Amino acid sequence: MSAETPNGGSRRNQLIIAGIAVAAIIVGVLVFFLVRTSRQAQAYQNQIEQQLLDMAQADLEREYQDLNDEFAQFENSRKFITDDSVKRELNDKYEAARIQVEKLQQELSKQKNKSAAEIAKLRSEIDTLRALLRHYVEEIDRLNKENQQLRDENQQVKNENRRLSNQVSETTRKNEALSERMTLAERLNVTGLNLSALNKKGKKEKKITKAVQLMASFTIPQNNSTPVGEKTIYMRIISPSGQLLGGAGTFDFEGGNVEYTARKIIEYAGEEIGGITIFWDVNAPLIAGDYTVELFADNFRLTSKHFNLK
Repeated sequence: MSAETPNGGSRRNQLIIAGIAVAAIIVGVLVFFLVRTSRQAQAYQNQIEQQLLDMAQADLEREYQDLNDEFAQFENSRKFITDDSVKRELNDKYEAARIQVEKLQQELSKQKNKSAAEIAKLRSEIDTLRALLRHYVEEIDRLNKENQQLRDENQQVKNENRRLSNQVSETTRKNEALSERMTLAERLNVTGLNLSALNKKGKKEKKITKAVQLMASFTIPQNNSTPVGEKTIYMRIISPSGQLLGGAGTFDFEGGNVEYTARKIIEYAGEEIGGITIFWDVNAPLIAGDYTVELFADNFRLTSKHFNLK
């Protein structure tokens, strides 16, 4: 059994220490490059995110400019509003929202790094501005419906509405001329027609401007003379400005096609059907005023009623 010499043991320890040192250097180099690569990747990702936020800000600024241009088109229409308090309230609300948007734009322009929250806040303010502009147009239509023409870009809507109004009026004249047919026992009857504004919880809403749905409710009384079977009831809702709400499609009526707001299919068995409801989802801010509800079925105009919604 041979004994290890002192020099041999020392040399082995030196080799071990050298190996550990080399390994530590290699690990250190790897860690350095990993950290550096990670930082570069993060920096590149941050740069991409900032570019996307810059693009979003530019898009919003274009939207804002379009809104301002559109608002300026109503200068002539605003002169016809005789109620100074209404005019002042509309101008003040729009001007306050516009100033807020410009303030946010200036703040973002000065910042090198933008956040998604700041861009979202700017979008929210521009959406508020857009809603105010829509409300402004509706107020102008309501206050000047007797002597004001709709702006050019809505002329097609006005012409179509006039055509439908004339068509319904012509149909009414035909119905009056054919009153005997309108009073036939087989015609469905409608009672208790009501129009309600609903909030997002499905509860009745007192202010029409906060409504997210309109609900028409009514009853069809018993009538053994009416043919039983499936019945499609078409509803038309006319706004205070004279425009048809919705536009879900058309139905045949006295040889023509009439647009409707919503419809409901029921099964009629000759017995009374109570609590019938037809809903319409609000897709644009509504204004207070007189709304007209018309119901049609089996080529008959069942009823027409006016409702004043505050």
